[in-house]
Amino acid sequence: MADIRTIVILTGPKISAESGIDTFRDAGGLWEQHRVEDVATPEGFARDPALVQRFYDMRRAAVQQVEPNPAHHALAKLEREFSGRLLLVTQNVDDLHERAGASPLHMHGELLSALCAACGARHAWTGPLADGPACPACGTPALRPDVVWFGEMPYQMERIYAALAGCDLFVSIGTSGAVYPAAGFVQEAKMGGAKTLELNLEPSEGSHWFDESRHGKAGELVPEWVSEISGK
Repeated sequence: MADIRTIVILTGPKISAESGIDTFRDAGGLWEQHRVEDVATPEGFARDPALVQRFYDMRRAAVQQVEPNPAHHALAKLEREFSGRLLLVTQNVDDLHERAGASPLHMHGELLSALCAACGARHAWTGPLADGPACPACGTPALRPDVVWFGEMPYQMERIYAALAGCDLFVSIGTSGAVYPAAGFVQEAKMGGAKTLELNLEPSEGSHWFDESRHGKAGELVPEWVSEISGK
């Protein structure tokens, strides 16, 4: 791995599922209790903001009750010790990467953040939003979850695509390979000449695009891979 100087890592819901956070797409996931259109679209929020706020209040409270798992800790270790450039991108809205010691780019936003629809300010937020608190910046009761819903543009896409175009290795961990634009990251990386690796519980919808796919629990696969890449 001595030729690997620049790495982009994408993590998805299944890395956090091993910490006890429900995923939307698996059996028993949150989508079965609420329609996507009702809780994860701007139209759903406009139609029934109270429902959406309660839904994310529940998720915000739940994420604060779980802990990072070995996969999160291994990626934090790699971020600290890798001598080249590493960008950790996550589709997850939890803060488990941060609590393990990493500094991810949250392309789909963060549960523990509130966005003011009136002034655009963002605020760290751990409590409920359903009771309509005022924005600390402008005083308007217009706070919403700082989460990217279907139909909205993910955050920092220019930075992500620039990193994909220049990386030596792209690694996808715990993703379904079904949600764009993240599902197309492997193709972007390959066009730039990068090696590609998938670490997932089972083959994703995009497994055929990867140079190598390893299947199993992230809590086992990720620490093993980090040991390989770091030589420790």
